[in-house]
Amino acid sequence: MMNQKIVPHLWFDDQAIDAAEFYTNIFPDSEITSLSTVNDTPSGDSSIVSFDLAGFSFMAINGGPHFKFNPSISFMVNFDPSKDANAEKNLKWLWDQLAEGGTPLMELQEYPFSKLYGWIQDKYGLSWQFILTNPEGEERPFIIPSMMFVQDMAGRAEEASDFYLSVFNDTKRGLIARYPKGMEPDQEGTVMFTDFMLENQWFAAMDSVQEHDFKFNEAISLLVKCEQQEEIDYYWGKLSTDPSAEQCGWLKDSYGVSWQIWPEVMGEMLSKAEGEQKERLTKTFLQMKKFDIEKLEEAYQGNI
Repeated sequence: MMNQKIVPHLWFDDQAIDAAEFYTNIFPDSEITSLSTVNDTPSGDSSIVSFDLAGFSFMAINGGPHFKFNPSISFMVNFDPSKDANAEKNLKWLWDQLAEGGTPLMELQEYPFSKLYGWIQDKYGLSWQFILTNPEGEERPFIIPSMMFVQDMAGRAEEASDFYLSVFNDTKRGLIARYPKGMEPDQEGTVMFTDFMLENQWFAAMDSVQEHDFKFNEAISLLVKCEQQEEIDYYWGKLSTDPSAEQCGWLKDSYGVSWQIWPEVMGEMLSKAEGEQKERLTKTFLQMKKFDIEKLEEAYQGNI
């Protein structure tokens, strides 16, 4: 399995564990990998669950009713007939599982760009795009996070993806398809679809000037795992543009996308800490904006 540096982080009110169990039951080769609780946060006791869906890692938290999922960030699920003889059947089966209690945003059917495609919001509000891929193209992974630039950010998908390509390592641009003339209100030349690689992971982006009553929010953030303080300082300096959004490792970039700059040692400490040690650690990190590994380790070891 790849060492995934950027992990989508999902904010639930109180259904994180329930959702992780649901997803890991229906996606192939999936499992819950860790579960921990952070006590006495502003939202009470918060469960944090990590899980892999078909080898792609997610994190989720029960953080209270502060943020709601919306389709500005969705997850593309690629079914490739050249790798799976039952791709179409498996796509339809997984769609049916997510459709129960969910809402189709684009019906599952043939479109000019795919023999079979659909966009669905599941019962938890999370959005998925299912596509039967063209096996002649360059291979793509099974799950790809996808950003939709809407409202005041519409038309900035190319600029944003260029920026992300400049910030991260192991990057490259994949496809870029632009809106042609005559697809108003979408503007000719803006991005209908692009995909790009950050840290050897694929992401996708698109512009849409259709009327959408949502935009990027904290419900889905992108958590960047860092080993050293220098890395934390680097990503924080590059990505953070809104001081009021800086809290507990969270920040917002100039496009409104939420990121978490997360010391890997933090996950290890949270999973091992108990009692007073955990209280000290929690109290320390809740007071931080940008994480300070040295201070976190001092709190963990009781040297504060």
